[in-house]
Amino acid sequence: MTEKTCRDCPRACGALRTGEEGAGFCKMGLLPVVARAALHHWEEPCISGTRGSGTVFFSGCALGCVFCQNDSITQGGFGKRIPVSRLKEIYRELAQAGAHNINLVGPTHFTDAVLESLRDPLPIPVVYNCGGYEKVETLRRLEGKVQVYLPDLKYMNSALAVRCAHAADYPEAAQAAIREMVRQTGSVRFDSEGMLQSGVLIRHLILPGETENALDVIDWVRETFPPGTVWLSLMGQYLPCGRAKEMPGLDRPLREEEYRRVEEYLLVSGFEDGYLQELSSAAGAYIPDFHLQGVEIAE
Repeated sequence: MTEKTCRDCPRACGALRTGEEGAGFCKMGLLPVVARAALHHWEEPCISGTRGSGTVFFSGCALGCVFCQNDSITQGGFGKRIPVSRLKEIYRELAQAGAHNINLVGPTHFTDAVLESLRDPLPIPVVYNCGGYEKVETLRRLEGKVQVYLPDLKYMNSALAVRCAHAADYPEAAQAAIREMVRQTGSVRFDSEGMLQSGVLIRHLILPGETENALDVIDWVRETFPPGTVWLSLMGQYLPCGRAKEMPGLDRPLREEEYRRVEEYLLVSGFEDGYLQELSSAAGAYIPDFHLQGVEIAE
């Protein structure tokens, strides 16, 4: 495919994207742009395990949150354009290095290239690691190619979604997308080592001043899916990054009392399937360096 009028994400901007020239909200072409491909040890334990998750960080983004910790690649566009044949080689190299899985980080706007790269099944699970802002129709194209979905559920109300990402439809789009992901994979399934082999693990980053949003996420997950269907990961690692550094309310870390309120609510709710990241994680250690590691062919 050399060009397409793109409507793959909920923005459906209809931009004419070509193989190399970027366009539309994501400012990317059709060929994948990758900023880092390496073993990653800072995902949830059932994703990273002992050997690491084989992460492939794609550049560009269909959502563009103001506080994105990877804004140098999602919004700054840093990365290297590669052919699909190189993407397939990267998967093989990561698997040979011992990766528990192939973890596609922010792949939504490169759906066509991802599908082509996954034409042949991989020996380890494929993890689709996304912001939750997905179209059900696009996800259905991935059915059978992705074993694990790792979506964010960021915003439960339109006003917050507009403030942070100019995406008023985020709550409805993300909830519909997560339901589709669960339909595809069924309930979570782990191997004997506790590694997630299939299913959906939903992430939520607790935002400063937005504890009600986090409580609404817990309620929605608990009320929507029977116990044991999905896992939930509540993250306390928020740091003001990107444009959020200059936005009142988002320009500070999460406070102890905010974190404890969410923690207590989770415990009282009885939801036990998942993870609660400690507040001490908000130290920048989870933000990887992007310098094309593993992207280019080694000399």
